[in-house]
Amino acid sequence: MDSILENIGKTEFISVCVQDPRLHKEDMWHTYVDYEICLHTNSMCFRKKSSSVRRRYSEFVWLRQCLERNALIMELPKLPPWNPFFNLSNAHHVVQRMKGLKEFLENVLHTPLLLSDSRLHLFLQSELNTKKIEKCALGKTRYTVAEAIQRSHSSYISRLEDKESCDSDYESSSSSGYGVSLETPAQDNSVSFFPGADGHLELCSCLSESIQPPTPELYDDSPSSL
Repeated sequence: MDSILENIGKTEFISVCVQDPRLHKEDMWHTYVDYEICLHTNSMCFRKKSSSVRRRYSEFVWLRQCLERNALIMELPKLPPWNPFFNLSNAHHVVQRMKGLKEFLENVLHTPLLLSDSRLHLFLQSELNTKKIEKCALGKTRYTVAEAIQRSHSSYISRLEDKESCDSDYESSSSSGYGVSLETPAQDNSVSFFPGADGHLELCSCLSESIQPPTPELYDDSPSSL
C-alpha cells in the first residue's frame, strides 16, 4: 500500500482551468473579452507550480502560430474556430469559446515536444504581452525567461522595463534635444462578464500522465471583440 501511495505521489500532473471571462472596453468602438488561465502542477517542466494569468483570444491565436513554427510536421491542436457572428453578450458563445480554449491548452500540455517552447511557459505563467514574450524568448530583454515567470506579480520586471524605456528615451532625447516623456498607465475598465451569483464561470481539466522534461495582434472575430 505504501508503495502505491508513493507512486501516486510521484505521478506528474498538470491541472489547467479557463475561467472568469471579463469584458474590457478600450473605447467606444473596441471591446474584447479575456479569460483567466489557472495552472497547477507538480511537473518539473514548469518553474512555478501554481499560476494565474489573463489572456484574450487573439493571444491564443498568436501562441498557436508560434508553436506551429516549431512543430515542423506535427499536427497542432486546434483552437475554437473564428466566428464572424461571435457576440460578446451571448453567454453561450463565450462558454463555447472557453471550452475550446481549455481543450486547446489541454492538448498542448499533452504534447511533450511543445513544452520545450519558452513562449508557451511565458504565455501561461507571466503577465508579459505577446511582443514582450517574443523579445524575452529571444533574449532581447533585461530579464530572463525564469525571472519573467518567477517575478511576474512583483515590481521587479516593471522596474527593469522602466529602466530600459528610460535608457531608450534618454538616447532619443540626447539626439533630438527633447526631454523624456512619461506616459500615464491605461486605466483598467474591465467588468465581469457574468455578474450573477459569484461572477465566476470555470472550465477545468487535469492531466495526470507522466511528461518528459523539456530539452534545455492577430485574428479575433470582429474589431469589437478583439
